[in-house]
Amino acid sequence: MNLVAVLAAILAGLLHVLIFAMESLLFGRPEVHRRFGTASSDVDAVRPWAFNQGFYNLFLGIGALAGVVVSGTAGRTLVGFACACMLGAAIVLVASERRMARAAAMQGFFPLVALVALLAA
Repeated sequence: MNLVAVLAAILAGLLHVLIFAMESLLFGRPEVHRRFGTASSDVDAVRPWAFNQGFYNLFLGIGALAGVVVSGTAGRTLVGFACACMLGAAIVLVASERRMARAAAMQGFFPLVALVALLAA
């Protein structure tokens, strides 16, 4: 795997671990749930969904990071799969809610870079 793919996959993985923390551990904080467009009055109703979604992000982040550690074809495949899922989720986010375009761009940028670098190698 080339250096650009490795660095982008690491950044994508770390970002998704951070998103996990925000969604699953810190969602009750107003400065956090507002980032996800959730009013304080709706936190109790949304918290179970956010908690679950956070774990999806954690597992994808771990997948990307593990792919960097694993060598050869298996590592490239794991990085490619995790980053493709991350990019797909970013596309779904912006397609379903245009106001989340900035968040979707942040979520999808590093996975896109990793995928392009993997394909170019």
